[in-house]
Amino acid sequence: MSAVEVSGLSKAFVLHNQGAARIGVLQDAALTVAPGECVALGGASGSGKSTLLRMLAGNYLATEGSIRVLGTELVGAPPRTIAALRRDRLGHVSQFLRVVPRVPARDVVADPLLALGCAPDEARARAEDLLARLNLPERLWSLSPTTFSGGEQQRVNVARGFVHPYPVLLLDEPTASLDGTNRDVVLSLIEAAKSRGAAVIGIFHDDVARDRVCDRVVDVAEYAPQAAA
Repeated sequence: MSAVEVSGLSKAFVLHNQGAARIGVLQDAALTVAPGECVALGGASGSGKSTLLRMLAGNYLATEGSIRVLGTELVGAPPRTIAALRRDRLGHVSQFLRVVPRVPARDVVADPLLALGCAPDEARARAEDLLARLNLPERLWSLSPTTFSGGEQQRVNVARGFVHPYPVLLLDEPTASLDGTNRDVVLSLIEAAKSRGAAVIGIFHDDVARDRVCDRVVDVAEYAPQAAA
C-alpha cells in the first residue's frame, strides 16, 4: 500500500493584477510513494517542484485531482483535517525557518512533541539530543534562531522536522546551506527515517545527497501544461 498517492493533479494560479489571467503550473500529475521509499522531485528551476511539494503539505490548493496521504484526501479537505495530519503523520522541512521571535531554539524543536502531549522535560531532552547531533553549539539552544546564520537556522529546521517519527516526510532542500559534516548528519537522519518505514519526498539540488538517499527521481517537468498538451 502506498503512503502517498497523487493522481490527476493540476494547479493553476490566478494573476489578479493581469485581469485574472490563469497560469498553469502542473497538469495531470501522478505520483506514488511507498513506506520506506525516498523519491526526489526533479526538473529545472520553475518546473513546479516546489509547487507540488507545497500541495502535498496542504499549503497550496489543487485546481483538480487527488492527493491521498496515509488514506486521507487532502484535496478539498477542511483545514482541521490537514492540521491534524500535520500534527503527527506529515512532517515538513521547508527551505526557510519561520518561527515566532524570541522563542528559544530548543523550544522551537520541541514544539511538535509538546503539541502531541509529550512531557516538557522529555520533549526538550529529545530536542537537545537532535540539536547536539546536528552540531549546534549548546550556547545557542536558549537563544532565538531568528538571530542565527543560515546554516544554523537550517539545522534547527531539520531538527524540528525529525524530532517526531512522522510516517511521511516532505523535504525542501534539507541540506542547503550546510557544510559537509552536517550534510552527512542530515542524510543519516533521512536514512534512519526510511529504515523505520517513513515515506520521504524531497527536492535535492545536491547531486551527492540525492544519489545517497533517493530511490528514484520523478521529473516534474513532465507535468508542465505545455508538455501534457
